[in-house]
Amino acid sequence: MRSFLGFMFTIMTETSDYLTMTSRVEEERRLLEEGPLENVSGTSYTSDGSVDINGNPALKYSTGNWKACPFILGTEFCERLAYYGIAKNLITYLRHKLQEGNVYAAKNVATWQGTCYITPLIGAFLADAYWGRYWTVAVFSTVYFIGMVTLTLSASVPSFKPPDCVGSICPTATPAQHALFFSGLYLLALGTGGIKPCVSSFGADQFDDTDLIERVKKGSFFNWFYFSINIGSLISSSLIVWIQDNAGWGIGFAIPTLFMGIAIASFFLGTPLYRFQKPRGSPITRVCQVLVASFRKWNVEVPRDCSLLYELPDKTSSIGGTRKLEHSDEFKCLDKAAVVSDHEAKNKDFSNSWRLCTVTQGMVMDATVGSFTIPPASLSTADVISVIVLVPIYDRILVPIARKFTGKERGFSSLQRIGIGLFISTLAMVAAALVENMRLEVARALDLVDHKVAVPISIFWQIPQYFLVGTAEVFTNIGHLEFFYDQSPDAMRSLFVALSLLTASLGSYLNSLILTIVTALTTKGGKPGWVPDNLNEGHLDYYFWLLAGLSFLNLLVYAVCSVRYRYKKVS
Repeated sequence: MRSFLGFMFTIMTETSDYLTMTSRVEEERRLLEEGPLENVSGTSYTSDGSVDINGNPALKYSTGNWKACPFILGTEFCERLAYYGIAKNLITYLRHKLQEGNVYAAKNVATWQGTCYITPLIGAFLADAYWGRYWTVAVFSTVYFIGMVTLTLSASVPSFKPPDCVGSICPTATPAQHALFFSGLYLLALGTGGIKPCVSSFGADQFDDTDLIERVKKGSFFNWFYFSINIGSLISSSLIVWIQDNAGWGIGFAIPTLFMGIAIASFFLGTPLYRFQKPRGSPITRVCQVLVASFRKWNVEVPRDCSLLYELPDKTSSIGGTRKLEHSDEFKCLDKAAVVSDHEAKNKDFSNSWRLCTVTQGMVMDATVGSFTIPPASLSTADVISVIVLVPIYDRILVPIARKFTGKERGFSSLQRIGIGLFISTLAMVAAALVENMRLEVARALDLVDHKVAVPISIFWQIPQYFLVGTAEVFTNIGHLEFFYDQSPDAMRSLFVALSLLTASLGSYLNSLILTIVTALTTKGGKPGWVPDNLNEGHLDYYFWLLAGLSFLNLLVYAVCSVRYRYKKVS
C-alpha cells in the first residue's frame, strides 16, 4: 500500500511537500482526529464576507456549517434522482418508443448529456455576476421542473406520446411528438445548468474558509455531497428504471418529476440557515479587462520583483468582500496588465480597469436471475453502490491512513486524487473490452453472430468494470469539485465549477464524434461496423480498447500538466 501511494505521488505532484510538516498541517490533523466542537476563531461572525438572508454579517452559531447542509444535500439527492430517472433509461426510450437505431440513439443521448454539462456556464455566469448562487438555483430549478412536467406529459397523454407497437409493427413518432419530447429534455438540460455549478459551491459556502475547524469540515462536505448524488442515482437506476420498463413511461417519468418538486421545497426550507456570498460582478468582464490591459501594454517590460506590480494596499481586494490570491509565475505575459505606466504613475489614475488591473484579479447479455429480469439500465447500480460504499471508507479510513504518509489535511491533494481516478478509469475501459471480447467469443461459438439475441453469458460479468468506474468517480469527480472550488477566486467559484463540468460536456461531445467517425470508417464496403444494431456481429470490444487507449493517453498528459501546476495561495 505504502509503495503504491509513493509511486502515485511521484507521478502526480509535489514530492517535496511530503517531507515537510508545517505547524498548520499538524494542527489540522489534530482537529480532524480529535474533532473539537468549539469555535476557535475568536469571533461570532464569519470572516469570509458571507451574510445571512437579511444581508447582515452571518452569525456562526445560527447559520451555515453542517446545520444548513441537510437541506442542500436533500436538494441534490432529489434533483439527481430526477435527473438520473430520465438519463439512465433514456437510450431505451429512444430506441423502443421513438424507434431510433443504436447509433442514432447513442448520439442523441451523448449530445443531450453534453448540453447538460455546457449549460452550467450560463448558470455560473449569472450566479457570480448578478443573481448569486441561491437565486440562480431557485430560478433554474423552476425551469428544470417545467422540463420534467413536459417530459411526463409527452409520455402520458395519448396524443402526445408515440403509439404502442402492434405485434412487430412499431409506428414512428410524429414530428410534433418528437418536438414535445425533446423540448422537455432540453429544458431539463437548461435547468440543470443553473444547479450543477451552484449547489456544490453553495454548500461549500456554508463553511468559513478563514476558520480552521470549518475549513477542515468542508473537506468532508464534498465527499458527502457526492454520496448524496449517488444515493439518488441508485434509486433511479434500480427502482425508477424497473417502473419505466414494467409499469409504463408515464408513471416512470412522473415520479422523478415529483422528486424535483421536493428538491425545490427542500432548498427553500433551509433559507433561514444559509450563508450567502454576494455576487461580485461579471467574472468574464474581469478576464477581458486583464486581456485588454495586457494587450495595450504588450511592449512594456514586466519587473522581476512582483511587489512592483499594481495592487491595492493591505487586505483590500479590487472585488469587494473577497480575498486575494497570491501572485504566481504562471501566465507571466498577463502580468503586463498590472504594470503601472509612466502616465498612470504621474497622474495617479488607477481607476481604469481596462488599462490597469491588480495583480490578483482573476443490451445483449443474459439479464435473468431465476424468473426475474434485470433491466439493462439498472446495471449501473454497481457503479453507484460502489460509490456509496467507498465514500464513507474513503472519508473515514483511507484519508487518515493517507494523511500519515502525506501530512495533507485531506490525505491526498486534489490533483493526486484526480490522477489516481484517471488511472482507475483506464482500468475500467480495459475490463469492459475484455468482457465484451468474451461475450463475442461465446456468440461465435454458439453461432449467434447473425442473430440479434442475448448471448447466454451473465450480465453480472459487467459488475467489475462498473465497480472500477465507481471507484474512479470517488477519486476523480470529488477531486474536481475540491480543486476547482479551492483554486478559484472567491468571486468566480460558480464559473470555475462550471468549467470543471465543461470537461464532462466536451467528453460527451467527443464520445459522440468518435462514435460517428468509428461508424463511418468501420461500415465501409457494406460491413456491419463496430457498433451495429445487432451487437453480436459487431466489435464493441474494439471500441472499448480505443477508449482505453485514449484514457491512458489522457492520463499521461494529465501527469505532465499536474506536475507543472503550482497551488494558488490566499493572502
